[in-house]
Amino acid sequence: MNTESLRAAAAEVALELIEKAKLQPGQLVVVGCSTSEVLGQRIGTCSSPEAATALFEGLYAPLKERGIHLAAQCCEHLNRALIIEREACPQAEQVNVVPQPKAGGSFATAAYAAFRAPIAVEEIKADAGLDIGYTLIGMHLKKVAVPLRLEHDSLGEAKVLAARVRPKFIGGERACYDKELC
Repeated sequence: MNTESLRAAAAEVALELIEKAKLQPGQLVVVGCSTSEVLGQRIGTCSSPEAATALFEGLYAPLKERGIHLAAQCCEHLNRALIIEREACPQAEQVNVVPQPKAGGSFATAAYAAFRAPIAVEEIKADAGLDIGYTLIGMHLKKVAVPLRLEHDSLGEAKVLAARVRPKFIGGERACYDKELC
């Protein structure tokens, strides 16, 4: 799959996530992406800055147009830290690291290069997420995560898993719930 095809496919995934998760301006989406898996290789073995840039651009454009923030999850070598725009989480505690393709991952590196004011943080609580190629984003989602089935469930050779969040149900059997929040 060439970079233009990856960019277009990523944009389709982002648009579907926005619709199915009912994302609103100001919300935060975490994306973990293994370019190795996208290229049909085992995670962590074939990092591709070119593929990462295309995927990032395809995902970021529809989110940014709608005022939705993207958080790029780094790989395990940076303890799955995240690269975000400072304005996305102005109160977040910044950590000092700059991702590289082999230490942080190509996708996080692409985000760091593209963001106007990038910072690294150790944790966030996102409203939705995309796991591209088995990157384990769940630790960065708010409670309660709800899986989403996407029609566009792959990018290149990588499986794409998506999730949104909903508020916890509390109060027991006599409680009433807002159906719009389910």
